[in-house]
Amino acid sequence: MYFNVIDAVYIEEDRIKLKFTNGKTGIVNLADYISEGEIFKPLKSLEIFKKFSVDYGTLTWNNGEIDIAPETLYEKATAEKIVFDEKVQKVG
Repeated sequence: MYFNVIDAVYIEEDRIKLKFTNGKTGIVNLADYISEGEIFKPLKSLEIFKKFSVDYGTLTWNNGEIDIAPETLYEKATAEKIVFDEKVQKVG
């Protein structure tokens, strides 16, 4: 999909610069994720936070144990709301 992450570069603190399939780029601040939820607790360590990878169109940590939906990353990094066409979403 056009909002899949194809490249990511650590910037500083809780920020990562992302590039998406459609060529758009933006910086996502993940401080809210890191401070909430048990699953994101390991990312409080800057050393662990920096060890992300891009897998299956999104950011992942700990060999895929932690990830954030690419749609969420796209909206946060570009400040653009994704609107799905309901016709496309129907299955069957």
